[in-house]
Amino acid sequence: MQKDIWSEEFGSATDEPILLIMGSMSQGVLWPDEFVGRLTAGGRRVIRYDHRDTGRSRTYDFENEPYTWEDIKNDVYRVMDAHGLDSAHLVCHSAGGLLGQLVAVERPERVRTLTVIGSSPLGGDEGGVIMRALMGQPQPEGSLPEPTPAFVDFFRALIAAPPATSRRERIETMIAEQRVLHGDALPFDEDAARRLQERVYDRARDLDAVVNHRLAAAARPDFEPVGVLHKVKAPTLVIEGTHEPAKPGHGALIAAGIPGARLLMIEGMGHTLPPEVHEELADAVLAHTAAAHG
Repeated sequence: MQKDIWSEEFGSATDEPILLIMGSMSQGVLWPDEFVGRLTAGGRRVIRYDHRDTGRSRTYDFENEPYTWEDIKNDVYRVMDAHGLDSAHLVCHSAGGLLGQLVAVERPERVRTLTVIGSSPLGGDEGGVIMRALMGQPQPEGSLPEPTPAFVDFFRALIAAPPATSRRERIETMIAEQRVLHGDALPFDEDAARRLQERVYDRARDLDAVVNHRLAAAARPDFEPVGVLHKVKAPTLVIEGTHEPAKPGHGALIAAGIPGARLLMIEGMGHTLPPEVHEELADAVLAHTAAAHG
């Protein structure tokens, strides 16, 4: 384990390794325990970790110790090295999918398979699309599809609202955000969401440090190379929910850009990973990684 990056692993050290890479500003425990358990029961060694400035990993004084998303990407290699992995199956969510795609392009020998969930195509300026949508600005021709109106309305209101300060207020805001990202097809379990967000809040060294991920993106806006998806050699599975609010339709664009990639649409799923989809998600990942291993 890296001294400044928190990680944990499950399963046998002799099983096929899966590295779970969560999205921007997100802790590794947002990979649900039940989903992780299904993967380990399927004979996989599973590793999840907290990005820098999230959860139990090191927090940075960004003014004095600035970094970019290049550094966040390089943390993927550091976690793999710390767990003795020359290569692994990468399973990535949201902005973690951008990291996984880039790792697969620049270090193909380290990626056995690639699975991206609720993500956007590398080089597509996902952040710019979302920001222009929130600001009500027109999108350039050929831009990625915008987030849904419900997503835009919520985050516009969140930006305009006074910041939450107390533990209770912040957890309520985190639950409200989870509800929007969950989508409107599957039932939303508020009690389960509260338990999750309390866990996220209580295990964070500094909950406010996640804003450094935005500063890191601004520090190097050209982080994502353009026109390189065809260089991904790893067998790739792209997964998107039919009710994805943040990046609707982005999965098909990833699958179209990576040779041989397969697209799986999961009925009712939004941007989160609720219990209703754990079995289908885990079965898909197990089948994908088994086929490549075989």
